[in-house]
Amino acid sequence: MRKLFPVLGFAVLAFTSTPSGVHAQSADLVLCDRIAADPSDPDKPADVKGVTEIAPADVPTAIRFCKQASNGSRRALFELGRAYAAGKQMREAIVAWRKAADKGATSAMVELGVLYATGAGVARDEAQARKLFERAAEAGNPRGVSNLAALGGASTSAADPAHARDLLAKAAETNAEAQYQLGLMLADGKGGPQDEAAARAMFEKAAAQNHPGALERMGAFAEEGRGGAKDRDLAKTYYQRAADLGDEDAKKALKRLECPYVLKDKRGNLVSNLCF
Repeated sequence: MRKLFPVLGFAVLAFTSTPSGVHAQSADLVLCDRIAADPSDPDKPADVKGVTEIAPADVPTAIRFCKQASNGSRRALFELGRAYAAGKQMREAIVAWRKAADKGATSAMVELGVLYATGAGVARDEAQARKLFERAAEAGNPRGVSNLAALGGASTSAADPAHARDLLAKAAETNAEAQYQLGLMLADGKGGPQDEAAARAMFEKAAAQNHPGALERMGAFAEEGRGGAKDRDLAKTYYQRAADLGDEDAKKALKRLECPYVLKDKRGNLVSNLCF
């Protein structure tokens, strides 16, 4: 769990260098990013790590600082929605995400699209979900692309897996989430030929940026020798890095590597694993 440093009772500014110069960020936004940023959010600054899930103990703090930062930042609005959702306050989360989407936050569009696609917290509306995913996809959001492709069944070319693969290829030039999503499509042969070597290259790029899912996939590819050399030690290293970031599949894979032998009874039922 990430701990917060106490905030002093006066205004603080954090300065971040960008290609266009130096700009100021409020302390509220810095703290909002620290505990509520989404690792896959294209709006997230490169130096912000993000969290896959907001820790329950951090929810009140995240709501406080993200709300204070939300007037001047669509990213903070999106992160405020994440904090509300983590606290099971879905009505408030939806309001925040709608405001963020109106300001152009593509990750908020994706979250709203998922809600409409599944009917969670809103009336199920696949057409509305598709519109939101399309807006996010056309703006280059990798999750918008992959979710639109998964929704399928539409006449729009963006919902076609081949077109989704093309969109991801463009976004993958700079974005770790796009690299991961494109790797999945290449590995499964969706939207084009299966290419495990190319998939492994995409996973490796995203893993270098500490993408948990890509780290887990690199572990699997190294363990199985898919798209490159088979290397059990390397696989364990990747799995451990992913597990340290909270990836459950990686945790299971590590356990499997430690306990590879299975004891079964006469009926073939699992009795226990043997570890070494």
